Amino acid sequence: MRFVDAAEIRRVLSFPLLVAALEEAHRRAKIEIQDGFLGSENRQYFVRHAVDRGRFMASKLITSFPDNPAKANLPAVQAVCVVFDGSNGRPLAVLDGTEITYWRTAADSALGAKLLAVPRPMTLLVVGAGEMCPRLVRAHLAVRPSLQRVLIWNRSAKRAADVVSLLVGEGIAAEQTDDLDMATRMADIVSTCTRAHTPLVKGANLQPGTHLDLVGGYTPETREADDEAARRARIFVDRRESAFHGVGDILQPIASGAIREADVLGDLHDLVAGRIAGRISPTDITLFKNAGGGHLDLMTAEVVLREIGVSR
Repeated sequence: MRFVDAAEIRRVLSFPLLVAALEEAHRRAKIEIQDGFLGSENRQYFVRHAVDRGRFMASKLITSFPDNPAKANLPAVQAVCVVFDGSNGRPLAVLDGTEITYWRTAADSALGAKLLAVPRPMTLLVVGAGEMCPRLVRAHLAVRPSLQRVLIWNRSAKRAADVVSLLVGEGIAAEQTDDLDMATRMADIVSTCTRAHTPLVKGANLQPGTHLDLVGGYTPETREADDEAARRARIFVDRRESAFHGVGDILQPIASGAIREADVLGDLHDLVAGRIAGRISPTDITLFKNAGGGHLDLMTAEVVLREIGVSR
């Protein structure tokens, strides 16, 4: 059995490679998934299981401690991922699940943007300057290289400035913004990755043609965009089962009556297969909820194992 650390994952993955692999994986039958949660939102332990019948089985063991970055200089979410041979149950590898999470989360959003954003967006706004922020920027640039301007907003201005400095050092035209409403009105793609409980993105500020990528909310209480954003948009999710399992950006506007369950038009399986149209008009506002799920961890782990030569 192989142990694959974060450095090795970073060595073999790229966003063009991973996004293409995720897109191809969504052409196959859906991977079975099941989640289990213990603890509270502030100190949570959960397990995500995935079975790709006859191919692979995997579980990701995850801890979520939101105060870690400020108090312990540790990531808020940490994990390990275990992969088994789906034909005989043989353990194949243990992978750094934190690194897998970073890659699959950003690539999931990038695939959503590839399928739903306007073909040549110019400005990307990322709301939230945590660990995911630079990764989301790199992933979106991989699928929409027309992006010429990247705006970063964060409640802590210093954290936003630090991320901007990092991105500028990579040759990305990034800048900090203190006015979220104005930045939202300027952006062609808005990507959010926060733990907000009160919506940050106002639907009234979304311009025709904007693509809204909601990443951070992961409980019924968390919410990054308001009812008006949901009401104005063509709504898609990465996977229906994950999105309706307990994600506030989907469940809360349904509960308020702003949208109906039927207004969630499809997921990545539907979009990739062409069963549902994504963007119909250049002026459509599209909303993509990145809810995650063990299937994405397994898809990503499979790419890593293939690239390092571990086979079933």
